[in-house]
Amino acid sequence: MKVPTTQVRVLYVDTDQMGVVNNVHYLRYFELGRAEWIRQRGKSYKRIEEEGYRLPVVEAHLRYRESARYDDILSLEVEVEDVRAATVQFKYAIRRAADGALLCEGYTKHACLGADNKLRRFPDDLLVMLRPDT
Repeated sequence: MKVPTTQVRVLYVDTDQMGVVNNVHYLRYFELGRAEWIRQRGKSYKRIEEEGYRLPVVEAHLRYRESARYDDILSLEVEVEDVRAATVQFKYAIRRAADGALLCEGYTKHACLGADNKLRRFPDDLLVMLRPDT
């Protein structure tokens, strides 16, 4: 089940001349939601990096449904869709808080790399954190 991890207000700088959010900013919203989801599970992304792991995006998919506009408050919903030995896929839904309208949905897939930038299996504590059923 997706639950709101955080909310963000659309800034003017995120919009075009018509006041509509530029499509590239949705990936930033995904990142914000993902970072908060990880933090809510007990560990910050900064801490993960300090422990010698990186989670770079290796694939991204977005589907736009409706436009977000300047000054909208967006609810960012995040869940883990799939966890493998060395990859994790996050699923996102961005909704306008005022009416719940689905504005954008998608996913990002991440690899687990060590500090040497080589593919690594997730350590046990990260696997426990990422499992959707825990």
